[in-house]
Amino acid sequence: MSDINDFKDLKIWQKGMYIAEKCYLLTKLFPRDELYGMVQQIRRSAASIPANIAEGYGRKSTAEYVRFLNIAQGSINELETHIILSQSVGLSKQKDIELIIFLLTKESLMILALIKKLKE
Repeated sequence: MSDINDFKDLKIWQKGMYIAEKCYLLTKLFPRDELYGMVQQIRRSAASIPANIAEGYGRKSTAEYVRFLNIAQGSINELETHIILSQSVGLSKQKDIELIIFLLTKESLMILALIKKLKE
């Protein structure tokens, strides 16, 4: 079993960072007039996933950690909504969002599993 020395060792944080990177790359393709609209919404919610995982990890109690993991879960749902909407309004193509949607599904399952384990 691997040792966890800080939040950067967590697979869920690493996957969250990868999702955020993919979202930043996706939004670089969006029109400039979306910079303060959809681009900002996607980037903010994407960055919120690993940020909340890291913040929760640094808290003093398991209950607080679970609370921040739940916030990260909410950010996953928010991000997925923005990604789907971006495709619906023609800012992105289905092929451009498929990987991100897949990664979000996996990340969600990992977070839910961690929450369950922490509550045991």
